Amino acid sequence: MIMLDDVTKRFVLNIGTFKYTLKHVSYTFTEGVSTGILGLNGAGKSTLLKLLCGSSFPTSGRIIRTSSISWPVGFSGFVVGSLSGYQNLHFISRIYRSNYKKDKAFVEEFTELGDYLYQPVNTYSSGMRAKLGFALSMSIGFDFYLVDEALSVGDAQFNAKAHKLFLEKSQNSTIIIVSHNVASISKFCTKGIVLDKAKFLEFPSLAESIQYYKKLGMQ
Repeated sequence: MIMLDDVTKRFVLNIGTFKYTLKHVSYTFTEGVSTGILGLNGAGKSTLLKLLCGSSFPTSGRIIRTSSISWPVGFSGFVVGSLSGYQNLHFISRIYRSNYKKDKAFVEEFTELGDYLYQPVNTYSSGMRAKLGFALSMSIGFDFYLVDEALSVGDAQFNAKAHKLFLEKSQNSTIIIVSHNVASISKFCTKGIVLDKAKFLEFPSLAESIQYYKKLGMQ
């Protein structure tokens, strides 16, 4: 469970001027209900994911978590560039109290990076770094997986491999996706929320959420 209790998030633009991305929002994400968050550019979708995973904090209100939550899948900003792939993996496995040997075998097989895993990550190409970031996300078994925008990792062949694995993960974990990509949300989610004017807009069905979002984009 991830519960938002009267959460407000705002940023200072100028003296006395603020931008709100959430304003007094109360909502509970429950395990087993994969949810797509739709919103126009600048609505605050990425900020919402940062709040959910704990890398950012609300201006007021509180967020209660009783489940394990991933960092945004595919986001490699958490990887320390001066450390090798193996060192990053060891660090993450220790933090989440995961089985390093199991995680190591998975990352080796899935990324196919070979001896590059011994090298500092800042020597990797962007595609190699994306592969490592995705594999590190998948090596830990989270209750909730957070996804920022469309799930795209590396070249076409690896991207297909990643989608297949993520689809398997979604059978046993709960997915929260923020995206403009209606197809991705329709594929992984059973519920949709539209983030508009710092509020959560809920609808009886995913189809109605998508329909409202499309109309919003035409205004």
